[in-house]
Amino acid sequence: MLRVSRLTDYATVVMTCIAAHPDEVLSAVQIADETRLELPTVSKLLKTLGHAALVESFRGVNGGYRLARPAGEISLADIVEALEGPIGMTECSVEGQCGREAGCGVRGSWQLVNNVLDNALRAVSLADMLKPQPPRPPRRVAAVPLSEIPMPVRARRVTTE
Repeated sequence: MLRVSRLTDYATVVMTCIAAHPDEVLSAVQIADETRLELPTVSKLLKTLGHAALVESFRGVNGGYRLARPAGEISLADIVEALEGPIGMTECSVEGQCGREAGCGVRGSWQLVNNVLDNALRAVSLADMLKPQPPRPPRRVAAVPLSEIPMPVRARRVTTE
């Protein structure tokens, strides 16, 4: 299964929490309470997100954190890269990471897949993450008359009493 790390998932939760309060400076404690994440985890994420220039921190009594730029200008790719590094499905997705890249027959295909994933993550902003998602339509199962469903034939026991 292809997935981001738990910390990256939590980072998106922290970032959407901050983005939901665009005019406020939130403390780490407030963010931890609202997201229901442990304070040490939130603190670690805020430090990493700060180093990536995604959040700004303010010291003092009224200190805390806010987004470094508007939520519409921060993409999921920005958050993933802050926690995971460059987006790459395979070692050859990032130049110079694989010693076989010069003679690899599948490198171009993996780079194509990597580009699709990268573009998809860049197309979704933090502001998009705040929007309520429409409910998924229920899976429809075609109605089939009972008479058309094959039923196993059971052997009938004939009794002569």
